[in-house]
Amino acid sequence: MSVNFDITETLDVKGASCPMPVVKTKSAVDDLDEGDVLEVVATDPGSMSDLDGWASGTDGVEMLDQVEEGDVYTHYVRKTE
Repeated sequence: MSVNFDITETLDVKGASCPMPVVKTKSAVDDLDEGDVLEVVATDPGSMSDLDGWASGTDGVEMLDQVEEGDVYTHYVRKTE
């Protein structure tokens, strides 16, 4: 899979279950600059809805894409402010 944006940082939350992928993603996004893209790699199937819900309900972040490949779920989040 190829993405059409530059990934600034990758966060590996494989093995973590709800709510840790969201908690760790929020913490990582807080450390980014505006416009940076965080790639989040998870194994919790719930992370698809959890991270999407968090991003849509949180000012300053945008969910760019989510990809499911087998039992790995990859999320791309941009910091917008």
